[in-house]
Amino acid sequence: MGKGIIEVFIEYWPIFLRGLGGTLEYAFIAVFFGSLIGALIALMHLSKHKILSCIAGIYVNVLRGTPLLVQMYISYFFLPIAFPALNSIDKVYYVLLALILNSSAYVSEIFRGGIQSVDIGQTEAARSLGMSASHCMKKIILPQAVKNILPALGNEYISMIKETSLAGTMMLYELMYTKTLLANKYLVWQPLFIIAGIYLLVTLTLSWGVNQMEKRLSVSD
Repeated sequence: MGKGIIEVFIEYWPIFLRGLGGTLEYAFIAVFFGSLIGALIALMHLSKHKILSCIAGIYVNVLRGTPLLVQMYISYFFLPIAFPALNSIDKVYYVLLALILNSSAYVSEIFRGGIQSVDIGQTEAARSLGMSASHCMKKIILPQAVKNILPALGNEYISMIKETSLAGTMMLYELMYTKTLLANKYLVWQPLFIIAGIYLLVTLTLSWGVNQMEKRLSVSD
């Protein structure tokens, strides 16, 4: 049987801690920049301009309809071949790019759903009073939509924390990659249970935080 789970954790906790730090960091970067891109894609999708709306629809469907791991491989291996000038860039950025774009597709639907959840009558009333479309979006729609968007973004961050486990296949130092490091010490099954426990603890804690956020936002309605 070898060493027990607790014994392995006590001996190698700094490795797991560093891996957790990488996981949280990569997930945050993906969701933060994914939100910026996703907001733009959502506005394109809601645009009355058919070409912009079609481009946004294709973007979302492609990224949501293909596995994240495949997107990582394309970004990691194809981009340096297609664009040799990018070879000097650290490979970590290729993986982060795939994470960001994947997250942006899901976040765009969160933004779109949040905006569409606002009663259309309020928009029509604001426009009848002479408000511009951009002013109406800023003052009327977004302040109400944010109540639906923020908890959903929290859930997207939780999902991305688990998705970053795929980055370990690209040798990024995140939580799942610690298993590869400890395999050199002939530890096979113990790290898996420790990693699973850490993921569970983190996601349950963050889920509780998101639920508290939803309750506070619902009280302010």
